[in-house]
Amino acid sequence: MTIRLGAILAGLAITAVLLFWSLLPGVYNLAFGPPAEKQASYAFYEHGEGPAGGFSFDGAMGKWDYAQLQRGYQVYKEVCAGCHSLKFVAFRNLKQLGYTDGEVEAEAKSWTVPGLDPATGETNTRPGTPVDGFPSPYPNAIAAAAANNNAIPPDLSLMTKARPDGSDYVYSLLIGYGEADPVKAAKVGFETPDGLYFNKHYPNINIAMPPPLAVDGQVTYADGTNATIPQMSTDVAAFLTWTAEPSLVERKQTGWFVIGFLLFATALAFLSYKQIWAELKSKKK
Repeated sequence: MTIRLGAILAGLAITAVLLFWSLLPGVYNLAFGPPAEKQASYAFYEHGEGPAGGFSFDGAMGKWDYAQLQRGYQVYKEVCAGCHSLKFVAFRNLKQLGYTDGEVEAEAKSWTVPGLDPATGETNTRPGTPVDGFPSPYPNAIAAAAANNNAIPPDLSLMTKARPDGSDYVYSLLIGYGEADPVKAAKVGFETPDGLYFNKHYPNINIAMPPPLAVDGQVTYADGTNATIPQMSTDVAAFLTWTAEPSLVERKQTGWFVIGFLLFATALAFLSYKQIWAELKSKKK
């Protein structure tokens, strides 16, 4: 028994020594060591914000602007779909944006999707149907990387859920392209390598994606809205918010009913408590 207890204590002592041996240098460096050296790109990074006035779906009372969502879909189709997939969205889901069944079917037919020859089983292509998902612009990841300077364009279905402040992130990224201040760049030793592009709202500053929205009027909106770069960026950011969370507004509306029910149940429980304990308190007196 004594030997076993001694072995346990010795093991605990060795563990404690190793633990402090590994932690103390790090704690000392954190408290007294020199500050971590920041990358040169840190001097150019700016945390992006959303559009002026925000989005229509912001806040507890937010709602979808369906005209904006349709414009955002148009931007995705004419600009973003050339590189980015939307694999978790089906054409039939567009009905939620206010399109009729006929419009959804016509829209699906305007896309080409992978198919199979029923006679031979060989792969081919065919017009889309409402039950199909949005097709990928590339047959596989290797082809995607080869066409984009070895950078695979991410799927955009859930992009605004995958990034902090996702709607604002997409908007600010799209308007963040430009050129670094040459004087400041020379001072800190910063440069944008060939094949990359400067974007002050991208965490790494240099991004592999060329500016997708390069000029005003790049898209001609069906409703006549002036298609400036900020307007197109706002619209497609709203559309990608919908693709990531189509039940966003319904969830908010359900939340108000839940809060109302909880308040009612709380009041009912309090009145029941008063009714039940009132008689018992009178008896104690």
